[in-house]
Amino acid sequence: MTTRILIIAHAPLAYALRECALHVFADSANSVLALDVLPEAAPDDTLEQARQLLADAPDVPTLVLTDLFAATPCNVAQRLIQGRSASLVAGVNLPMLLRAVCYRAEPLEALVQRAVVGGEQGVMQILPTPFHDQNLDNHH
Repeated sequence: MTTRILIIAHAPLAYALRECALHVFADSANSVLALDVLPEAAPDDTLEQARQLLADAPDVPTLVLTDLFAATPCNVAQRLIQGRSASLVAGVNLPMLLRAVCYRAEPLEALVQRAVVGGEQGVMQILPTPFHDQNLDNHH
């Protein structure tokens, strides 16, 4: 059974991440869901929206990805996963999401580890490369 992925994040991040994932994995539209949390949204209303997104298949394993630990999206997600076959990872980034979508056929716990590693490996400092101009070399 393919794991479903639900992104809950501050608007417009969840929907934007979903769109990026679908750009790479166009066939995953039914597996990747997004809930943008608006600034004025009450947590209980957001929780109800999230439950509605998952209502069509309550027994499908779900990986919930949120943007910030202890922020409203994460707090809502913690309540959402109670009593479900679901896991929650905070700190979502695009490499994490792409890794999760790519391996969504794996069991939920394996998918959690792949997502976390993908997110960690996707964050790195890129040092500038030395400038090389062939015209400068010709003047020696």
